[in-house]
Amino acid sequence: MADLHDEIKREIADHTILVYGKGTKDAPRCGFTLETIQFFNSFGYPFEVIDVLENMPKRLALSELTDWQTLPKVFIDGQFYGDTDILGPMAQSGELAKLLETTFKDKGVTPTIQLR
Repeated sequence: MADLHDEIKREIADHTILVYGKGTKDAPRCGFTLETIQFFNSFGYPFEVIDVLENMPKRLALSELTDWQTLPKVFIDGQFYGDTDILGPMAQSGELAKLLETTFKDKGVTPTIQLR
């Protein structure tokens, strides 16, 4: 399990916004993962989705690390935020936009428009 924890920590460090979900960005395999992808597309910042649907050991390791049992699981700049039930209110209050702007400004990344 330590290897999985190390792998997860590397993935979180490698991606400013990381979503662990069911399916990929191009082929989500559950409605909640699709909702999360659409949610982050609306902000225009780069993010990554890692499919853990069929990787039960990794899903268990993620649950241990986050104390959060369900997918998707969203990390921003290394911090766990849960899912869109948490991020939605943050978006409505403007807190999330400020967080993303600050986080990506330091990396020299500006949001892009998603044309889908």
